Amino acid sequence: MKAAVLQLSSQGMSSTKLYNYIRIANKNGIKLLLLGEYILNPFFKELESMSLSMIKEQEDFQVKMLKELSKTYAITIVAPMVIVKKDKIYKCVVKFAPNSTSYYQQQLLINYPHWNEKKYFSNETKELNSPLVFTIDGFKFAVMNGFEVHFDEMFEKLKDKNIDCLLLPSVSTFDSYERWKALILSRAFTHNIYILRANRIGEYDEKDHTWNFYGDSLLASPDGELLEHLGNKEELMIVDMSHSEVVQAKRVWGFKDNISKL
Repeated sequence: MKAAVLQLSSQGMSSTKLYNYIRIANKNGIKLLLLGEYILNPFFKELESMSLSMIKEQEDFQVKMLKELSKTYAITIVAPMVIVKKDKIYKCVVKFAPNSTSYYQQQLLINYPHWNEKKYFSNETKELNSPLVFTIDGFKFAVMNGFEVHFDEMFEKLKDKNIDCLLLPSVSTFDSYERWKALILSRAFTHNIYILRANRIGEYDEKDHTWNFYGDSLLASPDGELLEHLGNKEELMIVDMSHSEVVQAKRVWGFKDNISKL
């Protein structure tokens, strides 16, 4: 399975870079393209000062654009988006396939005093459901938002889904570089799956400090090894993943079989 991560800063209503990179992905036989969080929208702290009508205008433009790109280039695009529905704002990941569009509403949101998405967004609070799961050419993907990867309960919802790769769009910042890498590699190893992470780049200035989004988009192997990663610049990362590698890792380590025999 050939997939790619597009590591960008916030693009807003601009579509030029997306068009250019998707054409490159298409020429390289890419089946799936993953974007990081807050690439199609301004960062969360900026959203707080935007009008509902402006956020809705961005959504309408981006949905139309990504549907068109997916169909034209026969590529599935997985993109975090901010959605307006009945005058309420939701944080979602949207899967644009050539002939369909699916929405995954983030179930667990950041709720820290300096970064309280849970308070701002209207995402439902209820019993956890499975993340979005879908298949391309026999290769099975699941999608979580970056914050959700911290919770064992999210992985419990995937234990019988037999996925090959977890897609993880994120918006990591501050001094979390090593911690995020350790977390992703550990999750990939203990579940014997690929994890493909897309983290945005760029900065957000707030009063006396700067939020630095450092990139480091990466691919972790089913054995918990770092296969590919980017730096902190704009870049397209093309990766190749194998279902047989997932099957082999599960067979060698036997974590799931061990539990099933208890």
